[in-house]
Amino acid sequence: MKTKEQILKFINKHGIIRPSDIDSSGQTRLQLIRMSQQGILERVGRGLYALPDKISSEFMSFAQVSKLAPQGIICLISALQFHELTTQISPEIWLMLEGATKKPSFDYPPTRVMHTSGKAFNYGIGTYHINKVPVKIYTPAKTVADCFKFRNKIGIDVALEALQETFRSRKASPDEIWEAAKVCRVSNIIRPYMEAVI
Repeated sequence: MKTKEQILKFINKHGIIRPSDIDSSGQTRLQLIRMSQQGILERVGRGLYALPDKISSEFMSFAQVSKLAPQGIICLISALQFHELTTQISPEIWLMLEGATKKPSFDYPPTRVMHTSGKAFNYGIGTYHINKVPVKIYTPAKTVADCFKFRNKIGIDVALEALQETFRSRKASPDEIWEAAKVCRVSNIIRPYMEAVI
């Protein structure tokens, strides 16, 4: 069983922890619950704990999802929000899983799962630290390409806004977007929109 001091040192380094991150015995879980009851830690999700002063990040829910579903990648509208490329606000965290991977079994944060595979899944992944938690989020160029790939799910207007805002803010070059579009197999779809925007 870890002592309070050991738990605090670990959580201070990693931001958000699960009991299994520090010990496989049930005793540590009880210690975390006690520390939460005492106000030393805050329970930020089912089986997730953080220091109370470390939970103010606008994207804390991204860190929570990353701890609960480390195989997933934040995508589409959530990635657009993170990169400040949309006016859309989604109550769900959009998460990309590979192939037929099952949706993780947690209720909070609310999550909308999409699937893709192969190079389209593995291309354009950036790792960003939110409250010290490494969070995988697609890069702006890959996110724009995904928006056109999943335009029937999010709307062509959202995809077009993302493309325009990415060019305006210079968060990705036309070449980067074109390369991502080829990987996602949407180059023919995105071409006329890129020609109109450039």
